[in-house]
Amino acid sequence: MPEHHKNHVVPYKTYGFVLAGLIAFTLLSVAVTQIYLGPLSVFVALLLAGLKTTLVFMYFMHLKFERRTYIILVVFVLVLYVAVIVVTMLDYIFRIT
Repeated sequence: MPEHHKNHVVPYKTYGFVLAGLIAFTLLSVAVTQIYLGPLSVFVALLLAGLKTTLVFMYFMHLKFERRTYIILVVFVLVLYVAVIVVTMLDYIFRIT
C-alpha cells in the first residue's frame, strides 16, 4: 500500500514558540479580566481562547500537516459546537421562568 503522508519533523524551536504564544495569550486573557469592557469581555475572552485553540490544533494535533479533508471536518465540528452553544444560550436567555 503506498504511503500518502510524508514524514514531517517539527523542530523543538517551533514548539517553544507555540508554547510562548500560548503563555502570552493566557497572560493577556488574565490581564484583560482586570479591565472592565462590559459586554465585550466575553467576546475578548472567547477570541483569545479561540486563538489558543487554533495553535493547539495546528501544531500539537498536527492539523497543519494533514490533508485538507481533516481540517474541514474539524471546522465543521467546531461550527456545529458553536451552533449548539448559541441555541442553548438563546433558550436560556428567552426562557420564561
